Amino acid sequence: MSLERTLTVRVERILRETPEILAFELAHPWGRALPGYEAGAHIDVHMPGGFSRQYSLARWSSDAASNAASYVIGVKREAQSRGGSASMHERVREGDLLAISAPRNTFPLREAATRHLLLAGGIGMTPLLAMAQALAARGADFTFCVFARSEEHLAFAGALHSLALAPHLRLHLDQGNASQRIDLRALLAARAPGTHLYVCGPGGFMKAVREAAAHWPEDALHAEYFAAPADANTSTGLPFMLKLAQRGITVPVAADQTAVDALHEVGIDIPVSCQQGLCGTCVVEGDGEGAEHRDFCLTGTERRTKVALCCSRARGQELVLQL
Repeated sequence: MSLERTLTVRVERILRETPEILAFELAHPWGRALPGYEAGAHIDVHMPGGFSRQYSLARWSSDAASNAASYVIGVKREAQSRGGSASMHERVREGDLLAISAPRNTFPLREAATRHLLLAGGIGMTPLLAMAQALAARGADFTFCVFARSEEHLAFAGALHSLALAPHLRLHLDQGNASQRIDLRALLAARAPGTHLYVCGPGGFMKAVREAAAHWPEDALHAEYFAAPADANTSTGLPFMLKLAQRGITVPVAADQTAVDALHEVGIDIPVSCQQGLCGTCVVEGDGEGAEHRDFCLTGTERRTKVALCCSRARGQELVLQL
């Protein structure tokens, strides 16, 4: 596996946002600025126990694109944790040093959009909160819909109810006033021209939004998943050949092997992180028309010229890559 350059940060502050969610503020150990980022970006966090997880940056400011004084992430303690959220909640303390990746953004705001609709389920609000802050700063037309169980389970409530975001906020609380709850099908029934939809949240929420927005153009719907959907095609496939156009060679990929693993075997480094087609780390230029796409990070347009190598395969016997 290719290892990307890591940064060392200090855990400056840990705040409890809800009974299940902690916010971690991460800063440079010597007080220097951290690399800048655009709203929607995430980082990989390497934590005690050898775990590595992706977390969206939950705060945006006008100078964040060029540099950042600190990063803020939200971590939900998952009941069925595979170890990552448990490590962050139980083992990480203020003052600790952590290794992280530089920010990456596979979930950006679309500059061509004339209106933005943000739908956040639970902890899925983290990238969308940063997006809402960026949109408010530029005076853009947007609505920010947040779905949570109750006020007690509403993370980053102070930011949500700030003067900048409050006029754009629609809050759906499962245990709140029934008249204020949001009907997804009614909300998404009609799409105003130029509107782009951004969604992040747990699997059931993502599925409900996808179903309600099934009639929306694919390139107007942008999603960030925590994990691959339960019905995702993660099975192996037929063997095929990778044709590396820039090198003039071909590399065989076995039926039970990923394209990334096949390339690593012949000494070609492809960075990987989530290995589920979620984060976009392994995306390369190639003949997307000839790929069987199994990722959840590329749009329909991007899939014509790009391929996520950790999960996607060839439609036929050969897949051409610009490597």
